[in-house]
Amino acid sequence: MKLTQKKIDDYTIELTVTEDAAEFSKAIKRTVKMLSERVNIRGFRRGSNIPLKILEANVGKDTIINEASEFLLQKSTREALRILNLVPVTENKADVLTNEEGKDFVFTLTFTPFPQVKLGEYKNLDAEKNVEPVTDEQVDEQIEQMRKHHAKLIDAAEGDAIVDGDFITLDYTGTIDGEKFAGGEAKDQPLEIGAHKFIGDFEEQLIGAKAGDELTVKVTFPDDYHAKDVAGKEAEFACKINSIKHRELPDLDDEFAKKVSTFQTLDEYKADIRKNLERNAERRAVEAQRQAVIEKAVENMTIDLPPVMIENRVTQMINDMSAQLQTQGMTLEQYAAFSGADIEQIREDYRETAKKNVLTDILLEQVADAEKISVTQDELNFEISMMSQMYCTPPKQIAKYLQDSGQLLNVMSSIRRRKAMKFIIDNMAGATPAEAPAEAPTDKSAEASTTAEAPTEAPATDKDN
Repeated sequence: MKLTQKKIDDYTIELTVTEDAAEFSKAIKRTVKMLSERVNIRGFRRGSNIPLKILEANVGKDTIINEASEFLLQKSTREALRILNLVPVTENKADVLTNEEGKDFVFTLTFTPFPQVKLGEYKNLDAEKNVEPVTDEQVDEQIEQMRKHHAKLIDAAEGDAIVDGDFITLDYTGTIDGEKFAGGEAKDQPLEIGAHKFIGDFEEQLIGAKAGDELTVKVTFPDDYHAKDVAGKEAEFACKINSIKHRELPDLDDEFAKKVSTFQTLDEYKADIRKNLERNAERRAVEAQRQAVIEKAVENMTIDLPPVMIENRVTQMINDMSAQLQTQGMTLEQYAAFSGADIEQIREDYRETAKKNVLTDILLEQVADAEKISVTQDELNFEISMMSQMYCTPPKQIAKYLQDSGQLLNVMSSIRRRKAMKFIIDNMAGATPAEAPAEAPTDKSAEASTTAEAPTEAPATDKDN
């Protein structure tokens, strides 16, 4: 085999592969043998040695040459990529240049290869941990939310005006330049004042009105409003207040604390809220610190990332989004129309996140290679067990589906990347072992219920995208 490379552009190469005439002759003989086992030719049994001329007369010489070419092309492609240690991130565009009997078999492959990567420092990295202090206002806000949750709704007395936090019903008719518009009219519409479910300051303009009052509310639709025919336009709503209910909050005392918690006093309840808020603040700070360390490791890595890898990830994210929308009874096109954004705009919105995710995955794969991180059978079984619980499907069925669909290695790669992330975090400056282990505990029950066997090491799946 003879191999030559030529750069087409910054990211694309053309690989010319030459197999000598003897190899092509072997491919033709193999094709003749396989066709002899498949075709019915009068006077010959299937699988018998049918002379080439007879076979050519029945199936055509072009069929034999084309099948031999396809076989040798696939075989030589795999071998050429292995020899050169190249992994395409795009589909190979193959072009056969010579496939004549008695001559060398020559073809070209055009593709974007996985980029060269040089790991920078990924151990002993440091990032500041900023824990936001919990304020009295935050504690009070949590308590107020609980009071609102346990509030009673009481009919407003005759002549009472609407105040912030009230629940009302109203009729309204909206117009733009004196003309009604679709979706701008309702009867007995329930509305919580201050919830900001309506556009602009619609709700604030109702404060002070009384049941039976009629008034006009003026608002401007946002420029990015999902209904394009009213976006950015000024509208008037003729409103009539039908009913008002006040929210009666419970007294803030020890009895309230007993009712909504396991504590006997309000002070104990407040102390517990503060503790939970502080715990959450600590967790957010740790997560932010770890993310900053991973981002530093990515920045220390040297790579010229092909744009097609970003586009591939954007497409994957769009497909995932489309699948999620379908579970909610909505298509991607319907979502785009509702949100006022076309598909290309959605792709553009995803692009920066996609780039960040691709770079992070590449980093973790490279670290996994450098640190010889692999996936054990117990870890794979544990992952399948978790998937089994998530999808309410027996582990054996999950394992069989992963094997049959070719997704088992993707699951392995995901586990491997998590372990690489844990390695970086465990080895950050001043770190103690990460609290959330990437490695699964030994689970013999899960192992007994699965059939998928883990390869020695999972390949980096992003290289195949």
